[in-house]
Amino acid sequence: MQTVQPIRDRYQIHAMKEELKQTSYRNYFLFVMGINTGLRISDLLPLKVSDVRNKTHIILKETKTRKSKRFLINAELRKIIADYIEGKDDEDYLFPSHKTDLPLQRVQAYKILNKAANNIGITEFGTHSLRKTFGFWHYTINKNVALLQDIFNHTSPDITLRYIGINQDIVDQSLENFSL
Repeated sequence: MQTVQPIRDRYQIHAMKEELKQTSYRNYFLFVMGINTGLRISDLLPLKVSDVRNKTHIILKETKTRKSKRFLINAELRKIIADYIEGKDDEDYLFPSHKTDLPLQRVQAYKILNKAANNIGITEFGTHSLRKTFGFWHYTINKNVALLQDIFNHTSPDITLRYIGINQDIVDQSLENFSL
């Protein structure tokens, strides 16, 4: 099984946003929500408008861990949410399928995101790349692995660093100019 990677380049994040906007605002919004919240795709897809309308936090029970999670919606994301949900009903799914009255399915989300990634030259990409991108940039900006470990509900800092690809980056850097 291929391990997916975070997007480590801000230009590529911007390019993904632009690429997804061309197909639909829903797809763009899914990407933006994912990289700004670090929520798993299984927790993002079933969200309804009422979960985010006029809210400062997303409160949910994680699908995988069954743990309760309260997550701050940053100011920029709150603006994007307000824009996106304008005219939508509280009971509407944030990421509705175009074919059913249900939320987008994980496989369909993967196809949409992976196609956009391929179109702009990003490899090793999947739905988990959204969460990993959030983690990579959160760590890069804050340099606080314990905080990120808590956000992700991981059991150790090592798991968190491996998960976001930082360990591999450090190993690669250490080997780049190593020669005997």
